[in-house]
Amino acid sequence: MTKKQKKILIRIIAAAVLTVALEVALRYVSVNNIVSLLLYLIPYLVIGYDILKKAGKGIIKGQVLDENFLMAVATIGAFALSEYREGVAVMLFYQIGELFQSYAVGKSRRSISNLMDIRPDYANLIAEDGSVTKTDPDEVAAGSLIAVYPGEKIPIDGIVTEGESTLHTAALTGESVPRSVKTGDEVISGCVNLSGILKIKTTKEFGESTVAKILDLVENSGARKSRSENFISRFARIYTPAVCIGALALSLLPPLYLWLTGADPAFGDWIYRGLTFLVISCPCALVISIPLTFFAGIGGASRAGILVKGSNYLEALSKTKYVLFDKTGTVTRGVFEVVGVHHSPMEEHELLRYAAHVEARSSHPIAKSILNAYDGSVDYDRVSGLNEISGHGIVAEFDGKKLAVGNAKLMEREGVSFIPCHHEGTIVHVAIDGEYAGHILIADIVKPEAEEAIRELKRLSVKKTVMLTGDTENVAASVSRELGADDFYAQLLPADKVDKVEECLAQKTKGETLVFVGDGINDAPVLTRADVGIAMGALGSDAAIEAADIVLMDDDPRKISLAIRIARRCMRIVYENIAFALGVKAVCLVLGALGIANMWLAIFADVGVMVIAVLNAIRALKKEK
Repeated sequence: MTKKQKKILIRIIAAAVLTVALEVALRYVSVNNIVSLLLYLIPYLVIGYDILKKAGKGIIKGQVLDENFLMAVATIGAFALSEYREGVAVMLFYQIGELFQSYAVGKSRRSISNLMDIRPDYANLIAEDGSVTKTDPDEVAAGSLIAVYPGEKIPIDGIVTEGESTLHTAALTGESVPRSVKTGDEVISGCVNLSGILKIKTTKEFGESTVAKILDLVENSGARKSRSENFISRFARIYTPAVCIGALALSLLPPLYLWLTGADPAFGDWIYRGLTFLVISCPCALVISIPLTFFAGIGGASRAGILVKGSNYLEALSKTKYVLFDKTGTVTRGVFEVVGVHHSPMEEHELLRYAAHVEARSSHPIAKSILNAYDGSVDYDRVSGLNEISGHGIVAEFDGKKLAVGNAKLMEREGVSFIPCHHEGTIVHVAIDGEYAGHILIADIVKPEAEEAIRELKRLSVKKTVMLTGDTENVAASVSRELGADDFYAQLLPADKVDKVEECLAQKTKGETLVFVGDGINDAPVLTRADVGIAMGALGSDAAIEAADIVLMDDDPRKISLAIRIARRCMRIVYENIAFALGVKAVCLVLGALGIANMWLAIFADVGVMVIAVLNAIRALKKEK
């Protein structure tokens, strides 16, 4: 608990003890009304002085009709009617409700502030002479060399130039499995270095690094309110003055009518009913619990590595019926890999050795994938006469043998009879001294979690899943079948993807949400156009992260359905609180107006309902599996 919360708790205990002591003492000692008033004022002021002070400030500033004013009027009115016990009880239980609310907000805020721990305090800047100086991360320029020691946070995005280590990424991704890094790997700020010393060349300034962007997203998430929150704010502005007028009318009109008709007006009884009506009508349960539910939902999502830029996106996500997604980097790894060696009379490794030596000097992704698959040493001196033929492949000599490594066009050019491949992907044929030696199949691997992600979306009653890609029709069809997607569109330019999103937006009905998930620069326009844009991956492009409404901090597509489940649970809690609070208050207001409900029922209708609603709201903090 905070110091402020502890102070309130002490005041609650003190006021409760004083009230109980007074109740017991006054059973044995008879005192007049004035002494009784003075005695009950002690616990009343102990527990309620700050509420009275806030109500006074609100009146001076012209902001009269808030919950502090309602509590002040109701309790002072109770004292004026000599209902001292009820006056103290209303203020006491109201403060108990405020303590619950403060604790709940603090709990959800702590879940988000835990994310703030990823902000680094310093960077170890390496000077040209090799000396290391602790420097403010804001003062480190892009292209600088920094050292990160075991146990320290990586302060700025960069590339490892020296060293090997494992990184703890839980603060960013919500996953506890460490990630191994070595020389040449990209690393992002906010990760904790667990083992070896790393030297990193920064690729960005601190303000543009991943950790700074995350902190900015979280800190500003409250600026975008959902429709439910805006409704409650508008509702409270109309509701509060309306119930104040209603309480005043209930206190004055019936007794005036009775007085004019010659009956007993019973002013005290009707004023008591009006005060009871006022306490019951206090909108605290709605005004506090609804924003708190969204705040807790955003906090719970951040713990799972899902950053939501505002509660409006959380509300929209709960109504998801269409999910469109990019292929490369979203449902596939976005990295070419050798997935097979076919129709070769020699061992796989032997064929890869020939191809790797020929491709060793090429910077093409296909060449790199062959080198990675070979995973052996390359002797450049054994390769001669290298001739790269554009759009075909490479011809060279290796250990005195003529090698041709390339596509079908190269085989036809060299007059080699080859065997076509029926698998989807990039095919690299190999010929040795004019004889066909087999082919290597290279493809972008589908993420193992992607198929499960699509199945989970369908379990969540998503009407349609569509894959949009710039890849060829055959590759797109193969990936779509493997995933179980409902539809796909291939060979799309960025503008074409926007057109497809527009088509799907026209198909959906009112109240349904279309989500697009992507990770590349070319996805930024589509992320902006969709109802909700989700950027995939902590290492996704800056443009995609800026354009997206929700950012998934790892490359797991299953987080899409997790985000939808979190949003739906959050909205379910919101509707539960609205229905519960309005339902209980409506019943109690009628009972209060009829004189059936007393001040104790009013306390439950106000404070009891608020506490129950707040406790229900903090369930949104629960981390979904």
